[in-house]
Amino acid sequence: MTDSPTTLGPGIRTFKPRRSRITARAQQALVDHAGLMLPVDVPLDLGATWGDDVPVVLEIGCGDGRATVEMAVADPETGILAIDVHTPGLGELLARAGTARVTNVRVMEGDAIAVLEGQVPVGALAGVRSYFPDPWPKARHHKRRLVQPAVVDLVRSRLRLHGYWHLATDWAEYAEVMLECFGADPRWSGGVIERPAWRPVTRYETRALGEGRPVVDLLLTRIA
Repeated sequence: MTDSPTTLGPGIRTFKPRRSRITARAQQALVDHAGLMLPVDVPLDLGATWGDDVPVVLEIGCGDGRATVEMAVADPETGILAIDVHTPGLGELLARAGTARVTNVRVMEGDAIAVLEGQVPVGALAGVRSYFPDPWPKARHHKRRLVQPAVVDLVRSRLRLHGYWHLATDWAEYAEVMLECFGADPRWSGGVIERPAWRPVTRYETRALGEGRPVVDLLLTRIA
């Protein structure tokens, strides 16, 4: 594992550990497709993994990988690095990747903040995707939110010029906080966009819409 991240302060994480059973399919995929997993204790060489001219997008929190693999199939010229802390979900992603025979996806099991800090080179990423990060609705937990100034600055440093961060949330107050956070930094441009047709509907999104929570997509671009 990578060292504990320092961006948010000692002991602060943007996720809560989950315990769930892993299916036999997911467990077998972790073995059969181990070659798609990247280590979490050495610096990343994106050029060696995908090719020097291939744009690489980092996905923070990939769930069961359904949306990740669908986007990978639709855009085979882009490398996708999916990071999550949930082993069963990563196993499902690998199983889906194997079935779809995609070659442009790699996965890492770990804290995305730590990976960004210690393994992703400065200016290396074409984009970052974070779909439905935990809104941490209680005020005392806001320090655990993914989108806050310290993380925004970290992500900006790992994006190349004109690189983007695409976010989606079903939490209206969190969307407003995101806009305020990016709006306070002149090195970013962008804001709320219409939901892109190419972004798959996630299982969580389907539930949110069914419960009457509208989804907001935001696209921010590093301009300086």
